[in-house]
Amino acid sequence: MTGTDAKIRVVIVDDHAMLRAGLDQLLGGEPDLEVVGKAAGGAEAVALVREARPDVVLMDLQMPGVDGVEATRQIVGEELADVLVLTSYSDAERIIGALDAGALGYLLKDAEPDEVLRGIRAVARGESPINPRAARELLGARRTTSTAAADLTPRETEVLELVRQGLANKQIARRLGISERTVKAHLTSTFQRIGVVDRTQAALWAERNGIG
Repeated sequence: MTGTDAKIRVVIVDDHAMLRAGLDQLLGGEPDLEVVGKAAGGAEAVALVREARPDVVLMDLQMPGVDGVEATRQIVGEELADVLVLTSYSDAERIIGALDAGALGYLLKDAEPDEVLRGIRAVARGESPINPRAARELLGARRTTSTAAADLTPRETEVLELVRQGLANKQIARRLGISERTVKAHLTSTFQRIGVVDRTQAALWAERNGIG
């Protein structure tokens, strides 16, 4: 977003028309949010995001044709927008798949309306809101993996080092010569690899494990 009064532009992606309409109504009642498009499937979503250039995509996962994970991968890969997953599924495989694809947040459809609104705003700020139930699944899955530090890519390790030093995403992007959106994607991937849910926990993890 540009300017303090700019609205957060949102695209809603879900294959259920009633849910799309409900979310459109929910977001439409917020002065700082603007729905700039709705899509019923992954391929349609990618095309719409390329045209509308929203700040945040509210993404379902289970859809016919191109699913939400692949759509997320394409949207984030092209650095078109940030993605917040809103789905019915809380199993570790889907959570990890979505975060690996570049989603910044993961919420469940039984969330209260206020949680969805907070999640959209959090993603727009570069944060990673994750439903507590999904976070438990994620942490449990990560505890079963071997040494997490060994799973990090060199770039993820660099980003984590700078997080430990207290640098903001914009500073990290400038230091590494990459975009701020790419930094966010690396952070989200790093969080799920090491089993944390925010940058404070990541910094503590890095300190305990000798990163940076």
